[in-house]
Amino acid sequence: MEEKIKIQSLKMKLKEEIETYEEPIGFTGGKNLIKHEKLYFMEHQITPTEGKTYQYSQYDKAFSQNISINAHQETHTEEKPYKCSQCDKTFSHKGNLKTHQIKHTGEKPYKCSQCDKTFSHKGNLKTHQIKHTGEKPYKCSQCDKAFLLKHHLIIHQNTHTGEKPYQCSQCDKAFSQSGSLKTHQKTHTGEKPYQCSQCDKAFSHKHNLRRHQKRHTGQKPFQCSQCDKAFSCKYYFIKHQITHSGEKPYQCSQCDKAFSHNSGLKTHKRIHTGEKPYQCSQCDKAFSYKHAHINHQRTHTGEKPYQCSHCDKAFIQKGNLISHQITHTGEKPFQCSQCDKAFSLNKHLKIHQKIHTGEILYQCSQCDKVFSYKHNLRDHHRTLTVEKTYQCSQCDKSFSHNISLKTYQKT
Repeated sequence: MEEKIKIQSLKMKLKEEIETYEEPIGFTGGKNLIKHEKLYFMEHQITPTEGKTYQYSQYDKAFSQNISINAHQETHTEEKPYKCSQCDKTFSHKGNLKTHQIKHTGEKPYKCSQCDKTFSHKGNLKTHQIKHTGEKPYKCSQCDKAFLLKHHLIIHQNTHTGEKPYQCSQCDKAFSQSGSLKTHQKTHTGEKPYQCSQCDKAFSHKHNLRRHQKRHTGQKPFQCSQCDKAFSCKYYFIKHQITHSGEKPYQCSQCDKAFSHNSGLKTHKRIHTGEKPYQCSQCDKAFSYKHAHINHQRTHTGEKPYQCSHCDKAFIQKGNLISHQITHTGEKPFQCSQCDKAFSLNKHLKIHQKIHTGEILYQCSQCDKVFSYKHNLRDHHRTLTVEKTYQCSQCDKSFSHNISLKTYQKT
């Protein structure tokens, strides 16, 4: 009789908890619920009534084994008793420690039967094998997209809701997934834990290191079917393919420019806002674009990574090397459509075309003269200031123009 009263009392407590709990969550599988009930009644040393099931609001997860729920409970505490002997990381579960230790050994015992890839964990192998089948079991309910992994579907669904629950504590940026927030936070700390084993470069993100390492191998498995370009990364390959379609879906709201990629639009908007997020650590200059920041930093370090294969000249920027190499070939691919002149560089063609259009860009601030070319305005300024910067090495005469000095030296 006392046992029945005790069971009835527990039923009432459970019922009260269900009614007062804001988001009661049950168990999706009957077996999980039964095992959970057994665990609960074992803890209270009572026997459950046959044929009765209860929803327990203490946990929001269901488990197939008693050991699983015990392991899960440890995540609610800060206790991490399992310490790695090779680094300072600690874990709440022994299994997580074992998984982590494989990183130190580099062991990859699980080999794919359809390709040469190997994996350190069986779960990763199973996930990889689905790629060979082409199966995408996780379908979005709001569009026609499907995904290989469940968490990719969850990430995608946030694009429909626009929800960004993960807020950066150091700036006003917010993100739809916690991983993106963690990635972003490294921009504040400057942390670059991923070091290339073949050069001195380091990266804040593992995928950037992997992308970089392909440069050392020279491997470019992604070949464009419409031109002869090949890429080491699928991401850049997909971006390139859009250039063939001519599609530019990302329109600037402040001017008439449009872009094939959202990243291009975001970068462009800085022209309108004046935002310069890339600050030089050695001087007070700041830049709107990352590549401009990198190029500027090389002026401090003296680094010139782009070496000409025809002579000993080296350059800070790749574009400057390409422009220089044309001087060796004599190639002039940029032809004026209104006359027979041709140019080795596109920018020189654009300057030349201003002669035909009558476009005037460079106005003298001291008189009413105008010029199509910047160097002509500079030469004109010298005549006004009577600046003679070109000195003859054989006598004391000086000239305002280099061509005047050369003409004089010939005599």
